[in-house]
Amino acid sequence: MDGSQTHLGAGADPTVDHLTDWVGRSETVTGCVPHGVATTIHATLARADLTCPGPGEVLPPLWHWYAFPPAVGMADLAEDGHPKLGGFLPPVPYERRMWASGALSFHDDLRVGEEIEKTSTITRVDEKHGSTGGMVFVELAHELRGAGGLAIRESQTIVYLPIAPQFTPPPKKPGLTGELVIDTYQPVSTALLFRYSAITFNAHRIHYDLPYAQQIEHYPGLVVHGPLQANLLMAEACAWRGRRPDRFRFRGVHPMFHDSDMRLCAQQSGAGRLEMCTTADGGHRGMTATAEWEE
Repeated sequence: MDGSQTHLGAGADPTVDHLTDWVGRSETVTGCVPHGVATTIHATLARADLTCPGPGEVLPPLWHWYAFPPAVGMADLAEDGHPKLGGFLPPVPYERRMWASGALSFHDDLRVGEEIEKTSTITRVDEKHGSTGGMVFVELAHELRGAGGLAIRESQTIVYLPIAPQFTPPPKKPGLTGELVIDTYQPVSTALLFRYSAITFNAHRIHYDLPYAQQIEHYPGLVVHGPLQANLLMAEACAWRGRRPDRFRFRGVHPMFHDSDMRLCAQQSGAGRLEMCTTADGGHRGMTATAEWEE
């Protein structure tokens, strides 16, 4: 899960009826993962048995996330380290934002150094109420194209929540039981969180500023990025099968913190399907995921 802080301007209408005006809004941007950037991603994320892809070679799956850094000036950052209100996403009146889930289908390879075009469309804005109060879900559809045409279709769900006066975590769900085909320990250090924030150009302070995370957003520790967990699970899935999946989806179910070692776990649920999750020291899930291959 990732977060960003937003604020409504004076006189703005905070209702979802107002926010649904953003449904259908679209933008197209271009980006790239140059070889120099690929080396920093590889140094942060890659399994020890892999070499860094060179110029023109295939990008590992999910590395397209690092082609579009949110490059705004320092004066345009909010107190939490994220860009101030404005731009493409709607002005949801809650302070905490998390990347709740995603689903991807892969149609072609993207390559190191090639120009990537991403078209994003806001497809849904919904309000719901939970145990901690209101929440707003914003769903986006992304299409990514490289030199060969359509490469990835991606759905992304962002949830906005108020910052509660104390941390109230969701119920803990136990990890996978039964026979595991993947069971790997992944130490979570502050260096890993810093490097991941760097390759994503993500200055949200919950990932590297412990006093801010504890005193302002009331987390017990530094928060492990949701996309980081998804990337590590994807790498294990690719190693298990020998190639990238045709479909991959993930969902954050409980925050993961820096003072615990993660396990990356999976069990086979069919010839071309893995059920996956990250688990914390206590055995509960942080993220669930499913990888699927066409036979």
